[in-house]
Amino acid sequence: MSSPAAISLKRATLSYGSRTLWQDLNLEIRPGEFLAVLGANGSGKTSFLKILLGLSQLSSGTLSVDGGPAKRGNRAIGYVPQQKNFAPDTALRARDLVGLGVDGNKWGVRLRGREYRQRVDELLEQVGATSYGRIPVGMLSGGEQQRLRIAQAIAAKPKVLLCDEPLLSLDLFHQRAVSALVGHQAKANGTAVVFVTHEINPILEHVDRVLYLAGGRFTLGTPEEVMRTDVLSKLYGTHVEVLNMDGRLVVVGRPDSVVDGHGPHTGAAGDTAGMVVVS
Repeated sequence: MSSPAAISLKRATLSYGSRTLWQDLNLEIRPGEFLAVLGANGSGKTSFLKILLGLSQLSSGTLSVDGGPAKRGNRAIGYVPQQKNFAPDTALRARDLVGLGVDGNKWGVRLRGREYRQRVDELLEQVGATSYGRIPVGMLSGGEQQRLRIAQAIAAKPKVLLCDEPLLSLDLFHQRAVSALVGHQAKANGTAVVFVTHEINPILEHVDRVLYLAGGRFTLGTPEEVMRTDVLSKLYGTHVEVLNMDGRLVVVGRPDSVVDGHGPHTGAAGDTAGMVVVS
């Protein structure tokens, strides 16, 4: 018997005034499933996460997260924000940042004993950050800081892990390292992952399904089903070419191709205009 869905949307519609970002979306995300959410800027990717976080509401339809309604501060959800470096003079140590995920929801004076220290050590080891656990976060690279954010997000052993463009501003090595950490969390711990990104290539080996948003419409399926010329051309309402170059997906569109205000522009298997190859 299959496990209950970690996230379930039924006939979900999100509109702002006369503008509809998507409508009649039926989606169930199972424990351990890795869903990539792609689309141009303004297509509703971040709005999708806000709905799941309980920060916004659907215009119509229903949503459940871990069997209950979406709500702010849901401990069943871990959240990895967009990469944004800490100021160089930030004194907070790496292990203290991770520790906020362990007991940051508690009020008052914290008695951080052996159990707390062991949990922080486990999390640092899990994301490969043990060697810089006592270094101030402002002295770490963007990739190192993002590893810590993942450790913080999974500290409470969430049922759902939401990632909002966590690869932005990272070099290729750290993109792949962060992607592997999230992919491992999904498969090893049965965590449902929703991964918003502009580029599918760094995460492609971990992705089970893709939700592609464009121009008020969407398409949903495996990468092989979605990342195709005919599928994306139909979604955008204009010709969009999907190329496979040595295992890297490249989406090519015309700069003047616009559907409902959102057309393909530049990017690798996400946002495109002209031909740009990004692995």
